[in-house]
Parts: sequence; structure tokens; C-alpha cells
Amino acid sequence: MASVTLNKVNKVFGRDHIINDVDLHIGDGEFVVFVGPSGCGKSTLLRLIAGLESISDGDLSIGDTVVNDLPPRERGVGMVFQSYALYPHMTVYDNMAFGLKLAKTAKETVHERVMTTAKILQLEELLHRKPKALSGGQRQRVAMGRAMAREPSILLFDEPLSNLDASLRVQMRNEIARLHNRLGSTMIYVTHDQVEAMTLADKIVVLNGGHVEQVGSPHELYQRPATKFVAGFMGSPTMNFMPAELVASDPNGCRVRASGIGELALPQNAQQLSSGEPLTIGIRPEHLRLAAPAGNNCFDIVNVEYLGNEVYVYLEPKHGYTLLIHRSEAPSQWKEGQQVSLEADADYVHLFNESGAALPSVTQRAVA
Repeated sequence: MASVTLNKVNKVFGRDHIINDVDLHIGDGEFVVFVGPSGCGKSTLLRLIAGLESISDGDLSIGDTVVNDLPPRERGVGMVFQSYALYPHMTVYDNMAFGLKLAKTAKETVHERVMTTAKILQLEELLHRKPKALSGGQRQRVAMGRAMAREPSILLFDEPLSNLDASLRVQMRNEIARLHNRLGSTMIYVTHDQVEAMTLADKIVVLNGGHVEQVGSPHELYQRPATKFVAGFMGSPTMNFMPAELVASDPNGCRVRASGIGELALPQNAQQLSSGEPLTIGIRPEHLRLAAPAGNNCFDIVNVEYLGNEVYVYLEPKHGYTLLIHRSEAPSQWKEGQQVSLEADADYVHLFNESGAALPSVTQRAVA
């Protein structure tokens, strides 16, 4: 069974606590993506699973076996690196066979596994070439093939697409997704790109400063972020945030006042807070509505980006907080220099307390 379980796992480098009490279960056959900003600990966590770094505290199990003290070769994992790490003097065939030969695998078995893997990755016509004669996408497939040929129970990917151009990244994302569907093996993938995370993962693990902020499906993280950090990190363009204060609360929800929008009745439970406490409203760009200017709650349109099928409208408030973004289908009636007022559907407004935690809804939040 190729499940992975982390129980209070920590990693300390000198005085730096890189991974803090991570509890996580990855089921057999799941495609799990670790995502977060640079320095959040996602690659370190992957290296702990691979056995390339030692665990400072806690337990790591693969299946029913605690593997803290097992070397990488005995863990049943294969790893694909960002840099490809191919041997330039070897052919594609020899690169893919290298790990098997190192493990003293029988020659017939080596050939069978390399050819089977090459067929899956569509590398059969390239087996005689050396890495310098391959494109970036082909090199990445060879790196994947070298890991797959060992038939590991778990495949680990450390930002494998970051060296590729935009169009090739899209192509390789689809190839990796199809590969997972064909093999059904457990895959753990590290990226800083939330688009990769949203499009590939069965389950996303959002990391921040060595802590797990939230674990869930792409849909759950987008629609019901547990913290302001997750809300701002998942989604492109990012969620709009506006300062607000609590006006009143009761068992059915609360009323908040936000500069530029006015007073809103929201379905969040804020009964543990006092009137006047500072809060943050979060609204996704597609849930922000523009209307003709009304009263003092006006915003200036400072830029309109046309992206073919949709339009991003950038809004500058008169009261000093960051630019807001409205997203809508093209064509758009809005032009740079216009003044508008903002409206928001309460079902799609998120509310965060001063520490950044999302306030729970008293009703089931509507989802798009």
C-alpha cells in the first residue's frame, strides 16, 4: 500500500525551524500537491518523504512502515527534479536504465521496464538520442521515465515544470495528469504555481512558514478558504481584500461596514467578537459587481485589461487601500477614467478576523 502518513513531523536546520508539527495523510493512489510561496518548506517536506533529508522529530510512514531511518533506495519512491539531472554523455535509454543497473537488476528486466516506460511516455523514437538533442519537454519526460522505470510505489515531483516556457508547461501538465490516470500510483508534486496545483491535484496542501494552512480539494480551497493567506494565494487574479469593522451580530449572521461599499449583512458567525472590532472582507474578482457611481462610495477605474474571453478592471479606492480587481466576460462597457460604485453578493463574501482566520458561515455557503 503506497499511502504516506506524517505524524508531528519537524525539521530544524540549526536555529531555523523549517517544518513545524506537520500532520498529513496521503492515500494510496492520490495526486497531492504541496503549494506555497518560496521558503514555505514545501520542497523540504518532499525531501523528508524521499529520505534526502533526515527528520528532526516525528514519524513518517509509508504504508504501515515507519521509514524515518530507511535510506531513499529502500523507501520505494522515485523522484523527478526541477533540473532534470540527466547524464549528458548517456543516451535516453541509458539514462532511464541507470537506476535499475545500479540496483543490479537483471538485464532482461531492465530492458523490459525501459521499453514499457518509453511507450507510456512516448519516448520510443528518442531512446538513441542524448539529452542535448532533446527539447525541454522531452528532457522532462526522460527524467520522469528514469523515476518510473524503477516502478516505485510513490512518485515525487519537485517543481518539474518551472524551467519550461508557458505553452510547454500546459502540455506537460496534461501529460502528467494523463500519466497519473494510467498508472494510478501515488504522486506528490511540489509547486509555487497555484494554477498547477488547481489543475493537477486531487488534494492540495497549502504551506506557509513551515505550517500547513489548509488541506482540501481545489474546489474546497477556492470556495471555502480557512484563512486569509489561503484565500489570497489560491486563485488568479487574487482575492480582493477590504478593511471593515463589525457593526452587530446575532445567531443569524452579522453586519459589517466596509469603506467604499458601506454596510453589508453577511451570513458569518461573529458572536464571539465585539462591535467595532476590525475585520477583513474578501471578495473574488468574479463576484464583485460594478454599478454607476452613487454617493461617496466611488472608485476610479485605472486600467482595463482585455484578455480575449474576459476583462480585468482595476479599481483604485479613494481611501488608500490596495487596488481591487473586477473580472467579467468580454466585451466590457467599462473604460479607464470612469467612476463606479461596488456591489457584492453576501453569499460570496468571505470574512476574516484580525488573526487572518475565516469566520464560519451560519448557513451552507453557496458555491459557483
